[in-house]
Amino acid sequence: MKKIICLSGIILSLCSCESNTYESLEETTVIVGKVTYNANVKSIMDENCIGCHNSNSTLIPLETYTEVKDALLNTNLLERIQMQNGTPGQMPKAGRMPQDKINAILQWNTDGLLEK
Repeated sequence: MKKIICLSGIILSLCSCESNTYESLEETTVIVGKVTYNANVKSIMDENCIGCHNSNSTLIPLETYTEVKDALLNTNLLERIQMQNGTPGQMPKAGRMPQDKINAILQWNTDGLLEK
């Protein structure tokens, strides 16, 4: 009887364990309404892109609304931010952004690339 109780306890312990990735533990941002550059996208670009994509660089600058909008419309920006880590051409090079940040940029495009 003691063996059954011990075995039941072990099984319950194992079944109650969770497996989370760092990505699933990150705080996700829920955006209500239309996504705009000023309210939602600028902070993502500032945090993830302008370290390399700035006016002092030889890369396409991504510091202003117009620059980011032009890059989205005229380059493969959306494709590159959705690539998996290690894929040639993936941006940012330091590692893929959290999916909710990528989703915000995709939604910004869908919502019409609004500035304000």
